Amino acid sequence: MEKINVYIELCREGVEIPRYANIFDAGMDVCAAVDAVIEPGETIIIPAGFKLAIPEGFEIQVRPRSGLSFKTPLRLSNSPGTIDSGYRDEVGILMTNTSDKEDKEIILPLSSSGNKSGTYDIKKGDRIAQLVLARVPQIEFIKIEDVRTIGTDRGGGFGSTGVK
Repeated sequence: MEKINVYIELCREGVEIPRYANIFDAGMDVCAAVDAVIEPGETIIIPAGFKLAIPEGFEIQVRPRSGLSFKTPLRLSNSPGTIDSGYRDEVGILMTNTSDKEDKEIILPLSSSGNKSGTYDIKKGDRIAQLVLARVPQIEFIKIEDVRTIGTDRGGGFGSTGVK
């Protein structure tokens, strides 16, 4: 398996370096670097506690953890998020609580299940997202008069193939 060097600087105390849960996983778990409370309807940035030096020609994608998406109404707001190779500041995870606002007084731990609505109490060290390294070749546009002359035109989009 190919390995790519990505340099990491820990910028908060007690932060865990992202890691793969299993040897062949595509995504590495990233943990919250601080305690955070996220109320219904609120979007916050949760610090990850590290900075990265990603090689040119690559990005790191920030993606949801499937279990967290299934068990809670917490969503990554810009999924997948992109950390560009030129970004050198602290990584932050942009998270939204899609709970009903009237359930604000219900306080729930991140380990809740059943997709319960309420305010979520995220603790430092909770696994909140995953990181995936991806190659990103740059595009060079070639202007032409009619793109349908290149390759095959499938003939539509946005539901053009139906539902069955």
